[in-house]
Amino acid sequence: MTNFETRPVAPGLHFVATPIGTARDITLRALDLLAGADALAAEDTRTLRKLMEIHGVPLNGRPLLAYHDHSGAQDRARILAVLEGGGSVAYVSEAGTPLVADPGYALGRAAIAGGHKVLAAPGASAVLAALAVSGLPTDRFAFAGFLPPAKTQRETEIAALRSLSFTLVLYESPKRVHELLASLRDVLGGERQVALCRELTKRFEEVIRGTTSEVCEAIEGRTLKGEIVVLVGRAETEEVSGADLETALRDAMRRMRMKDAATAVAGALGLPRREVYQAALALEKRPDDADGDGS
Repeated sequence: MTNFETRPVAPGLHFVATPIGTARDITLRALDLLAGADALAAEDTRTLRKLMEIHGVPLNGRPLLAYHDHSGAQDRARILAVLEGGGSVAYVSEAGTPLVADPGYALGRAAIAGGHKVLAAPGASAVLAALAVSGLPTDRFAFAGFLPPAKTQRETEIAALRSLSFTLVLYESPKRVHELLASLRDVLGGERQVALCRELTKRFEEVIRGTTSEVCEAIEGRTLKGEIVVLVGRAETEEVSGADLETALRDAMRRMRMKDAATAVAGALGLPRREVYQAALALEKRPDDADGDGS
């Protein structure tokens, strides 16, 4: 008995998530789309063929088109031609969710510009799997993908991200992960919490948690293999004196409304907006505060 249904698929471009490791992590809807779409497109057609063989999904002579990082307008045109004929295309990246550090953005934009429907069949994602097992806060997170390979550019980007009050999610190759962890330690300090997640959902899955210094030490001398996700704990709120808060508010209130000033200062200093707004109200009521417009 098959685990999918071969039935007509609605016209449009369907971005289909596929497993990041364990083949059984595919969804039934993904199998339905792969079985019923008028054409299939893939970052790696060999990987898609293998996945379809595992699940017994026949190609049945349908077009199987390659679309990857180096694809251009000509490759998009082949896919768009199917859509323009009223057909359906199921697109998959090599693993995980298309467009998340994978190809598909230009294809999706072109389909939207052509007036075609663009739909998503959600499923496996290395970002979400890593967040789930990291032990770091998940209520707010920022995905930064791959950082530059060169040390100076990489550390410049890390410095720009250091004050985010979100858990930071990064991808990295096993060849450069030691350098990435060293840069995180050097720029953020040795006490910032991190989690290195390797080979998620696969046989040799591993998660190394600790401070940047501890994780650097744990992987020293090791040759790591497989897909790697590195998560960085959010920045701790720094102590802000009342004088610093007042100075920042006075400056902001010269240039904007009080409510907007409170929002801007709260974001800049990493403080709760309600607390900063109350401080702004107090400043407005003070007779020596003639600079704010109080609106």
